[in-house]
Amino acid sequence: MNAITRAYRSLTATTAQLESRELRDQFAQMNEPATQQIAQCEPGTQIEVVGTVRSVIFHPQIKTPSLEAELYDGSGVVTVIWMGRRTIPGIVAGRTMRICGRLTCNTDRRVVFNPRYELRPLSR
Repeated sequence: MNAITRAYRSLTATTAQLESRELRDQFAQMNEPATQQIAQCEPGTQIEVVGTVRSVIFHPQIKTPSLEAELYDGSGVVTVIWMGRRTIPGIVAGRTMRICGRLTCNTDRRVVFNPRYELRPLSR
């Protein structure tokens, strides 16, 4: 892609497209080994992705509470659900984290249950 095409795309892109591109570039520069883009993950496979938490929701069910977070990497969104948890210190909107787990294939959205995770330092 030449410079004129890149400049044209930057000028005509929506704010969401620009933010998405910036986020993908930011994660690519982190040199995270073995991570994938969320949009490229196949259901039923083991995935490792890095993204920013966009929202955190607690589902206060009596028998099995769960904590749900939406992770976004600029290419797509994956819902991360920890069963039996009410809170996890450090998992808040705006936090960057890496998760590793199996992407479910039985729902209409991308979901990973009880993944391993690593919180990244808060940016200042």
